[in-house]
Amino acid sequence: MSWAVEEWKEGLSPRVLQKIHELESQVDKLKKERQQRQYQLETLEAALQKQKQKVENEKNESTILKRENQSLMELCDSLEKAKQKISHDLQVKESQVNIQSGQLNSSKKDIERLEQELKR
Repeated sequence: MSWAVEEWKEGLSPRVLQKIHELESQVDKLKKERQQRQYQLETLEAALQKQKQKVENEKNESTILKRENQSLMELCDSLEKAKQKISHDLQVKESQVNIQSGQLNSSKKDIERLEQELKR
């Protein structure tokens, strides 16, 4: 088969044959270079896809973390409001205890006074 491919070169001058040989060598060199670049391109495309997937995963994780953060902030707000309500309720009850303690002391004094009067 290669003989048939080479048949068309018969009768050409050595200078032309040399030029054909140079061009064929150049074609082979360019084919190899093209294959190398194709491989590089495929490698870079694979790396790009990997990076795109990584970015997409990080975006998804970021979205999840933002939602979780929002939920935690809402929970903190809810707990803070509950704490404030409990604190207010405690203050009200302490005031009531103080009032009742004052009333108890006053009643004790009244009882002591009445007991003193009864003894007389």
